[in-house]
This record gives sequence, structure tokens and C-alpha cells, in this order.
Amino acid sequence: MTKHGGQFAVTIGVTRRLFASLLLTLALGVGVLAAPESFAQERWVPTWGTSPASAPTTTAFENQTLRQFVHVSIGGSRVRVRFSNTLGTETLWVNEARVALRGEESSILPGTDRELTFGGEQAVFVPTGAVAVSDPVDLDVPVGSDLAISLYVAGNFGPPNTHGTALETNFISTPGNFTSSPTMPVGSTITRSWYYLADVEVSAGAGTRVVVTLGDSITDGTASTPDTNSRWPDVFAQRLRDAGMDMAVVNQGISGNRVLHDAAGPNALARFDRDVLAHNGVTHVILLEAINDIGQTCNGNQPVNFDQLVQGYRQIIARAHLKGLKIIGATLTPFQGASYFCMQGELDRESVNMFIRQSGEFDGVIDFDLATRDPANPLQFNPLYDSGDHLHPNDAGYQAMANAIDLSLF
Repeated sequence: MTKHGGQFAVTIGVTRRLFASLLLTLALGVGVLAAPESFAQERWVPTWGTSPASAPTTTAFENQTLRQFVHVSIGGSRVRVRFSNTLGTETLWVNEARVALRGEESSILPGTDRELTFGGEQAVFVPTGAVAVSDPVDLDVPVGSDLAISLYVAGNFGPPNTHGTALETNFISTPGNFTSSPTMPVGSTITRSWYYLADVEVSAGAGTRVVVTLGDSITDGTASTPDTNSRWPDVFAQRLRDAGMDMAVVNQGISGNRVLHDAAGPNALARFDRDVLAHNGVTHVILLEAINDIGQTCNGNQPVNFDQLVQGYRQIIARAHLKGLKIIGATLTPFQGASYFCMQGELDRESVNMFIRQSGEFDGVIDFDLATRDPANPLQFNPLYDSGDHLHPNDAGYQAMANAIDLSLF
């Protein structure tokens, strides 16, 4: 290198160091490059959530508005929404989205409608495998209220992210953008699915905590009465509110889900990061899962044994503890008479429940088995709590499950 070339290199090096020093000074002293103070101090926690489970090949939307309803567990004065394309097959383009308090049928409560933006923009691209978080909006959300989330999709982006057991009557419009319409013209209704939704968050104080209920259809609320919020996590959330406890409940149940194999949605081990750790403010997890692993083993579908299930539990416990979360083990409810019952499965269920109760590896235990079984035949549901399929509780059974939770665990 020539002398002039060497001097040039030295000059460039000094200039880079001066520029880096200037940027650091600005960031620390003036606040350039730092997050706005109001955003930095704001703490967001989920008040409602659901787990993307599948992308059905027969459903797609084009030039339609979806108005979907969710039941929040805690309230707040500011809100934001996360939309999900984590299981979608194509990049999603949300043209417009809004949030409001629920009115009657497909309507919203007058004066509560708020436009959702994304980095100040009305529309947002959501790549395959990604989520999109809206900007915060001011909205007084009462504790235990229902929100209406409306979104307009102009193009056809293939099968949507879906949660099939919404147990909520949601609405799909006739062609057009009706996100801001007080009453939406309805093309069809859906009573069993949420589309594109991941969670709703509210701005909360430092003392607000979050418990995630991770499970299968019994946590998802299968066989409970639609539009009544009778799932055991809903009733549990009401008990927390009645006790004056500032704690959100986020239901991450997926009907048909398993601990060790994919079925309806990713297995519990695979989705733990997405459905538990990705949420802000989580302090506790309630785990109620493995009855599908046992039942499908009875049917010869990807069989697993007791030792493998315990190993799966231990993986979930370890990952929760690694993040400082308390994890509560819930015993498996009876299933004699269910379509996939077998006596070896019953023996495995009893062994799993003994592990949950006696191992001491969980931070606490909820005995759903004891709360729901028939005193005259502990292998089956109490007839008062049986939905009729001998696997899922009815509304009274879900109430009994929620009542069995010792609130001092939280």
C-alpha cells in the first residue's frame, strides 16, 4: 500500500470511531435511537389468547370482512392485537383492522370503534410463520367483557391460520370492507373457528400476572355451550376476579393436541415457546395434557408409553423453570367409555396421575381427576359432569374443574 493509501485508511478508521462515538453519545444523552419513553415504560400482558392449530384446505377469504369476538380476562385502558400467520401457507395482507366493544349479534357498541394501525400504517404484510402486532389504541376495556375484532382481507391468501374450537359465533361478511360498520352485512356465520387471531394485550401495571393454560380439548372447552364462555379457564378467570386477584388467564388449549406427536396442531413440546414463553408477563402455567397420547396409543396410532410421557412432562417443566415460571400439573380426567378407551390406557392414565400427584416435580397440583370422577366408578366421569361422550365434561363439569383449583397456588 502507498503512503497516501495508508494515510487514507487511518483517516477512515478515525472517522468511523468518531462516528460510532457520536451515535453512542446521541443515543445515551439525547435519546436518538432509543425507544420513546412512553413506550419503554408501558407493560403489555395478554388478556386473551388462542393457539393456531391448523390451516384447512377448504377455507379462504377474498374481499371479505371477518368480525370475531373474544372474551377478555382482565381489563385495561389501552389495547393492541396480535394477528398470526404462523401456520399459513402464503404471505397474508391485512388491508384494515379495527377493535371495538361488542354489541348485539354482529354489531359493535357505538362510540367504541378504534382503527388498528401497524407502525402507523393501515395495512400490514404478515409473512408465513410470522405475527403482526398492532399499534396501541386507547379503549376502556372492562374486566370480563367481549371485544369485536374486525379485519378486511381484499385478496385470496390461501388457507388461513385457524383455531377450530372457538365456541363463539363469529361472522363473515358479504363482499366488501365493513370493518367500521356498526352492523355488518353477514354472508355466513361460523360458530367453531377463529381466523388469524393470536392474542389481545392490554397495558397493565407491574403487579399484573398471567397464567397460561396449556392443554387439549378439555382445556379448549369442547362440549361446553357455545357463546357462554363456560370453559374451565373462563370460570377460573372469573374466580380470580371475584377473589380480587389481578391475574390474566390465557387459554392455549387445542382440541386433539398431544404431548409427544403432532395431531391437531403442533405437539405440546413443539409449541411451548410460541404458546407460553412468547407471551409477556407469564408467571404460571397449568398443564393438562396426555389423554390424547394415551387414547391414540390404545388405537395404535403413534403409541407412547408412561416413561415417554413423563420424559415429555419433565422437558416442559424444565423449560418453564428455565424462564422462572411456576408450572402446575393437572391430573388427567377419566375416560372409560370414550371411543379410544382401553384398559392399558387406563393403567397409564393412573400412572401419569400418580406421577403428577406424588413426584414433587411440579410446583403444585390441581386434581381434576378427583373433581370429576364418579365416586361409584372412578374410571369414568361423574354422570352429572359427563357431556355424553365419556371424555369431555359438560358445563357443570367444567365448573367443577375450575372450583377444584386452589387459588393460593397463584
